[in-house]
Amino acid sequence: MSQEQYLNKAAMYDLLSCYYKYSNPNMHHHYYLKHLKYMRLALEAQRADLTTASQPSYVRVFHGVPDAGEVDVYVNGHRVLRKLAFKDVSDYLTLPGGKYHIDVYPTGTSTETIISKKVKVDPGKAYTLAAAGTTKKLQLLPYVDEPGVPAGETKVKFIHLSPDAPAVDIAVKGRDVIFPNVSFKQATEYLGLTPMTVDLEVRPAGSKDVVLSIPDVKFEANQAYTIIAAGFAGGEPALEAVLIKG
Repeated sequence: MSQEQYLNKAAMYDLLSCYYKYSNPNMHHHYYLKHLKYMRLALEAQRADLTTASQPSYVRVFHGVPDAGEVDVYVNGHRVLRKLAFKDVSDYLTLPGGKYHIDVYPTGTSTETIISKKVKVDPGKAYTLAAAGTTKKLQLLPYVDEPGVPAGETKVKFIHLSPDAPAVDIAVKGRDVIFPNVSFKQATEYLGLTPMTVDLEVRPAGSKDVVLSIPDVKFEANQAYTIIAAGFAGGEPALEAVLIKG
């Protein structure tokens, strides 16, 4: 609940407390305590917002355009990444929260962008910016990462970045679907898991056919993961699953 919502509740209980002040002392006391409770929660929310506002943002870039060569990435006119190849993911860049202009150029050039986009990043959050599509239609897509995991557990999400593939299901090999009907550019929510090694497979949504096998996927404790489907379903480079941390 936000600070504003807490304040609204506090104001409502203050009105009720005043209403019963002379007619029913017990109800007056009851609502006055609720008023104090929500004023305290509003103050705590304000402190949390101030703490978050001072935290940096974390931004990394994933190259998911199968027919594009290596690229350089610029933030507000300054080159921050060089020679990012297809299926590569950069380390996280630490940036203050705010708005940024991201330019992507073919490596070694800085005259004509292949992607130019303004992005907003919030303090205290982590993002993956994925270059997606084909060279005929490029996009820079922001995805929020949540790397925190409860002690001893693991979790995973899936992002569909194959530009010519239909919606897909991600399933345990020969068994149940864990991420159903994921379409191009869509990201799932994280799925919490017990640490394990498992064989996964990609199927056209609603089908039992397997278009991609993902064997021996190891999910370790205290780590979050993202599986990205990249490449062409009907061309080269062929469809592939890329496992990254976070």
